[in-house]
Amino acid sequence: MTTLSNTDGLPVPQRYGAILAIALGITVSVLDGAIANVALPTIARDLNASPASSIWVVNAYQLAITISLLSLASLGDLIGYRRIYQVGLLVFSITSLFCALSDSLLTLTIARVLQGFGAAAIMSVNTALIRIIYPQRFLGRGIGINSLIVAFSSAAGPTVAAAILSVASWQWLFAINLPIGIVALILGMKYLPGNSQKSSNQRFDPTSAVMNALTFGLLITAISGFAQGQSLLLIATEIAALLVIGYFFVRRQLRQTAPLLPVDLLRIPIFALSMGTSICSFAAQMLAMVSLPFFLQASLGRDEVATGLLLTPWPLAIIVMAPIAGRLVERVHAGLLGGIGLATFALGLFLLALLPHNPTDLDIIWRMVLCGAGFGLFQSPNNHTIISAAPRHRSGGASGMLGTARLLGQTSGAALVALMFNLFPTSGTHASLVLAGTFASVAAVVSCLRITQPRASVTEPGKP
Repeated sequence: MTTLSNTDGLPVPQRYGAILAIALGITVSVLDGAIANVALPTIARDLNASPASSIWVVNAYQLAITISLLSLASLGDLIGYRRIYQVGLLVFSITSLFCALSDSLLTLTIARVLQGFGAAAIMSVNTALIRIIYPQRFLGRGIGINSLIVAFSSAAGPTVAAAILSVASWQWLFAINLPIGIVALILGMKYLPGNSQKSSNQRFDPTSAVMNALTFGLLITAISGFAQGQSLLLIATEIAALLVIGYFFVRRQLRQTAPLLPVDLLRIPIFALSMGTSICSFAAQMLAMVSLPFFLQASLGRDEVATGLLLTPWPLAIIVMAPIAGRLVERVHAGLLGGIGLATFALGLFLLALLPHNPTDLDIIWRMVLCGAGFGLFQSPNNHTIISAAPRHRSGGASGMLGTARLLGQTSGAALVALMFNLFPTSGTHASLVLAGTFASVAAVVSCLRITQPRASVTEPGKP
């Protein structure tokens, strides 16, 4: 295993190899989600499932990641981010094959749950690894590159899905993960560094891990159940259990010096505000990205190939903006950058909701670009703020919280799409886009509240 003696980044040759390993790992996990979103209408038709129930293909994946992300991040602080990352790649690759072999909505959903656990291991420590790989003075650029990788994967997703669906069945969409995952695993074994600093007084707490899974699991199932029109008594029972378990879970975390759920970091104002901004913004993104394929295919009559191509300008705009934002955050306050970006994002979403009755491709494309540019301007500075606000030996916890906020927002957004489809059978996409614009507007306001806070510092992260 490659060790790290200098806490201020890897030397350049090794740094490139490590970043490539990170890039490929993040690519497979993000590409998979992007492909699944575009393929939902096709999967629903092939498996004789309704649009609302087919969203479980997305939700099952997101739920598995959300309930396990913090536990895996905590393990990363203890046994090494590199080891967690590699195990995640292995699990993700194997379960991708299970997804490809699924022949019903039930088996596909189960496979997606297992795949989500592998993706959680990848996502839980990728930002913590970047903090080790890059010198502190270039951390903003490193996180900007990470955001660029995510955007590139999202951009490739619709195009890859469109190309494969034009010549093969949807099962082949998941097989694309296998060769990428294998190459990433080999590179990771050679180049990824070990933890430069581990918490000496931290122990893994299985009780907290179970309580964490139950808390987030009940939260997501209650939201999804309400969206799917389940019994109100069942939903009320889930909420009651959530409140009881969540209360004792938070109390347990407050008594620990290095909690699995880092509530102590939430006492840092800029960290807490950045988390709130992240949840709202990713809920908005998922509301749009899950609902738009149904709109483009069912309402506008576009085929799978056209749908993939029309969704691509959004992440392509993020590709352009993410590196720029990563450099700007070194000179401009993240709260201001995020506020401007999210306001632009909200404007694009509202404009998508106001599309004319028979829009041209250009009408759709320039609105997609506006959404992507705004989101790209927000994402890198926000991630930089979250990860750099924590002490270095708590990077795993901060990385886990970053991922949890993103997944909580995305899972809530996907569930809300189902709710909008059930409440508004003929205008579900329009309602989803209006709600997405509202979430983005709230996120812009929360981001601007950070302007009064000092910039996050890794040397003085703040004490609870």
